[in-house]
Amino acid sequence: MASSLEIAKKAKEAFVDDSFKLAVDLFSEAIDLSPNDANLFADRAQAHLKLNNLTEAVADASKAIEIDPSMAKAYLRKGTACMKLGEYLTAKEALEIGASLAQNDSRFAKMLKECDQHLADFQPNTVPASVASKLSDTTAGTLEESKKGCGISQQISTITSVRPKYSHGYYQKLEEVVVTIYAKGIPANNVVVDFGEQILSVTIGVHDEDAYYFQPRLFGKVLHEFHDFMAFLLARIHGSCKNLHFFIYLLEY
Repeated sequence: MASSLEIAKKAKEAFVDDSFKLAVDLFSEAIDLSPNDANLFADRAQAHLKLNNLTEAVADASKAIEIDPSMAKAYLRKGTACMKLGEYLTAKEALEIGASLAQNDSRFAKMLKECDQHLADFQPNTVPASVASKLSDTTAGTLEESKKGCGISQQISTITSVRPKYSHGYYQKLEEVVVTIYAKGIPANNVVVDFGEQILSVTIGVHDEDAYYFQPRLFGKVLHEFHDFMAFLLARIHGSCKNLHFFIYLLEY
C-alpha cells in the first residue's frame, strides 16, 4: 500500500500536468492516511483554487491553518479564495497574518492593496443601541408588509428576479454564512431581510423596476439569538456602504 508521501508526490505531479481534479482526488487519498498533515490540506486548497472550487479551497486552507498556524501559504490560499468569493474582510485578515509570517513575499502586499481598494466603499460603522433598536422596530413592520405583498416561498432554495440586477458573493462554512449583495445606493426602506428556520430572504424593491429576490437555503438552522442582524444591516445601508454585507450564524450543522 502506498504511503501518504508517495500519493502526495503523485498529486503534485498531476497538479504540474494541469490535472487538477486528479490532484484533488490524490491529495484526498493522502489526507485519509495523514489527516494531520497541514501541507496536504494547503496543497489540496491550491488544486481547488485551480478548479474554482472556492468554498472547498477556503475550508482546506482553514484546516491547514488550524493544524499549523505558522503556515504562510495556507493564509495566502485562504485569502485568494475569499477574495474570489468577494469576502474581502475575511481575505484581508488572512493575508495580514500571512504577510507577517512571510515578510519577503510580495504577493501578500499586492493582494492586501487590492483588498483595500475593494473595501474603500465598505467602512464598518458602529451602530448605537438606540439607533439599532429603532431600525429593528421599523424593519419588523416592513417585513410583514413584504411577506404579504411578495409571497416569497419558503420551499425554494434560491430565487432571483428574471433579470438579476445585482450580483452577490456567498460563502458558507459549517457554523457561519457570509453574504454580500452588490446593490449600490439602495435606501433602507427598499430592502427587506427575513429568516425562515433554515432560509435567508432578501428582497430589494426599486420604483418602476422588478423586485430582486435572493433566497438561499442555509446549511444549518439560524441562531434565533441573532436578532440584531437586520438593524445592523439597515444601518449600513443608511451609511456610506454601497453593498449589503452581513454574517449569519448557524445553530445546527
